Amino acid sequence: MPWPLRALPDGRGEVWRWRLSALAELPAARGALRGRLSSVGFPGEGWDASGEQLVLAFDELASNALRHGALPVVATVIAGSGGWLLDVSDRAREAMPEPAVDRDPAQGGMGLHLVARLSVAHGWYVDGSRKHVWACLPATVEDLERAIA
Repeated sequence: MPWPLRALPDGRGEVWRWRLSALAELPAARGALRGRLSSVGFPGEGWDASGEQLVLAFDELASNALRHGALPVVATVIAGSGGWLLDVSDRAREAMPEPAVDRDPAQGGMGLHLVARLSVAHGWYVDGSRKHVWACLPATVEDLERAIA
């Protein structure tokens, strides 16, 4: 199934942003994201798994942009009342996100499938000179379970 072409949903909330130029910067960005999550009450009872799912989706989309996109990569997380809006942009506006098809999972390339499964909505769009790949993730494990049931 192709990654759907969709505009970014209206996201309101606290905005966290990282500008990335190399894969080697991802561990520090993940650590900073975990720190921000901790400052707003993650991890906490019932929140641990959903916070880690956000970090995983952040890592997958950012690493895809760094590997297949064009610099600079900007990863944005919007912490809203309804969950998390993750938006990763790069300058490779002509390169749409393509989930792997008929590939052995041991060969990699399954990140977009994973992010799609973790999210309640996902898509991509082009705005000016930048391609944006986004996903909305629920704030709690219970929200995710309801969304995929």
